[in-house]
Amino acid sequence: MMYPALSHTIAHVLQGHQVGPERREQLQPLIDYIQEKVCRGQAVDLNFICTHNSRRSHLAQVWAETAAIYFGVPRVTCYSGGTEATALFPKILDTLIAQGFTASTLAEGANPIYGMKCQDNARPIIGFSKVYDSPFNPATDFAAVLTCTQADEGCPFIAGAEKRISLPFEDPKQSDGTAEQCEVYAARSLEIAAAMFYVFSKIKRS
Repeated sequence: MMYPALSHTIAHVLQGHQVGPERREQLQPLIDYIQEKVCRGQAVDLNFICTHNSRRSHLAQVWAETAAIYFGVPRVTCYSGGTEATALFPKILDTLIAQGFTASTLAEGANPIYGMKCQDNARPIIGFSKVYDSPFNPATDFAAVLTCTQADEGCPFIAGAEKRISLPFEDPKQSDGTAEQCEVYAARSLEIAAAMFYVFSKIKRS
């Protein structure tokens, strides 16, 4: 069972966030990829990629895996990476906690490692900044989902990817240091959540 605060956030996403026609068109290749894997009884590995692996790619990773659990889509594991490694931006973690996830620090330092959970019995979703082809991430048989235009343009070829999908979201970084930062980060997280929940709501399991 999802944590109560997270269940409330998910209900808000499902009831109040519509995915428009243009975004649905962008999401269809991801739906098709996941559906094909599920129909074949194969594992679904998704690697969400943006430039610094600090904001949007982590939000997509966390929300996609949560949506898979929510809709009972089996054998889904979500990863994230960047064209360069920096650190998971602290406001991302704060935003996810505020929206109902729990988080624990697994390793400290300049690039901390976090474990995030959507429910007590779920495996933790591991969050830290890394390049997209880090040994932590799958080397083959995965879909590369580009969550920013810079990474999409900067990665003409992603070795090992079965499918490359462009799914850009606006960078919440533009609000850093402003009075609107919390609101912008929360809104971007919910926008990405709505997209991921739309995707997994379309997957047929039999």
